[in-house]
Amino acid sequence: MTLLDRHIAFLEALRGAGLPVSLSEDLDAVTALGAVGWSSRTTVRDVYAATVVKRQGQRATFDQLFELYFPRLVGEGAADGLLEGQVDGAGGPVEGGPRAESMDNGEALAAMQEQILEALAADDVERLRELAAEAVGRFGSMPGRGPGLSSWSSYTALRRLSTDDLTQRLAEALRSHGWTEEEAERAAGRRTGSYVAMVEADARRRIAEEKGPEHIAQVTVRPTIDRLDFLHMRRADVEELRRELYPLARRMATRLAREQRSRHRGPLDFRRTVRASMASGGVPITTHHKPKRPHRSELVVLCDVSGSVANFATFTLMLVFALREVFTKVRAFTFVDDIVEVTDQFRPGADLVDVMTGLVESSAHAARMGRTNYGRALTRFVELHGDALTPKSSVLILGDARSNYADLALPALQEVVDRSRHQWWLNPEVRRQWDTGDSAASRYAALVPMVECRNLVQLQTFIKDLA
Repeated sequence: MTLLDRHIAFLEALRGAGLPVSLSEDLDAVTALGAVGWSSRTTVRDVYAATVVKRQGQRATFDQLFELYFPRLVGEGAADGLLEGQVDGAGGPVEGGPRAESMDNGEALAAMQEQILEALAADDVERLRELAAEAVGRFGSMPGRGPGLSSWSSYTALRRLSTDDLTQRLAEALRSHGWTEEEAERAAGRRTGSYVAMVEADARRRIAEEKGPEHIAQVTVRPTIDRLDFLHMRRADVEELRRELYPLARRMATRLAREQRSRHRGPLDFRRTVRASMASGGVPITTHHKPKRPHRSELVVLCDVSGSVANFATFTLMLVFALREVFTKVRAFTFVDDIVEVTDQFRPGADLVDVMTGLVESSAHAARMGRTNYGRALTRFVELHGDALTPKSSVLILGDARSNYADLALPALQEVVDRSRHQWWLNPEVRRQWDTGDSAASRYAALVPMVECRNLVQLQTFIKDLA
């Protein structure tokens, strides 16, 4: 693969992962790289990032793909003595140095664990990268596998190294140096998690050498944070999306309020229009309208907080919190098989972290039997909180419409529809899974318009029509 081929393939992979790389940005990257040269891999990475990455949330996906198309190491990696900071004219690493002996036995495993623990305690990132490559080479090799199967496994290497044990030992070491228990556990989890990511990245690099980076980019590289599926996010993804969502929601709230003011005009002001037409010979070229009092709806949110959709519920409630200024009143309710009002958490001036903490605590009371029951939750909502529904109310229901084969209480939902102005239902499941198993999506969608909402992009598309 020539340098030009590698460049084109890399940018195509970025586009495939959700980064909007335009042709002009493609040319900007070529121009910038021509100015700084290809002698330093770090410089090449920074130039690419400066020209094609638009938001911080896209950086993780960019880094994963850069590691595939411009790997810092080849083959056995650190054992080959490859220099981290340099690439050759074709975008590949520069070799040099003696080859280390590869061992896979109990003694070598214990020695490796001690080296990793020492590097984690010192928070030595470069040493951890070397140990990640060595760990995959020694303990992640799976030779002799069938056609189409990879001969490298990060899972095997990490299981052999017992990362949970490393985390516990690191926390103990940090506590012995004066760290508090909470600080030690948080730092140990973060550092071990970073090392796990390095091992996974090195396994991807090796597999890419076998099958080509295009295959790995399509199969294993996670898309940008705004395209990740709510229901399949890891803990690190959850934290990153929380950071992305709140400022995005604030911008969207401002845009919604501005669009409402600009697109709604009052009734025709006949007298002013006729008076203005005198300047054009009595032809009413310009019409004048009376000021219109802005209409702001009351928002009622019913949110399924059961375990299967917990991540989705978290993000949508955060969005509602940020959008509350668009509505005159917000009333929020969470449920599993019982309904609990959490409106008090949405008070003006409240801190977002405090709000989400309170919502988590409140959701624990939203279940009596521990199994989702939409019918019972809807019935209880109408019975206990029917006063929330008015001709000005817009009702937003968040959930997967899976009710464990219980009574759906369609009359209760019909009453919600009859007593409110607008209704929407956001479902985080893929549309093709609706009506499978215990899903009652179509039956509920017959009463309330249901929209697939699996990621932040779909959520952005929907929210433009929310007010």
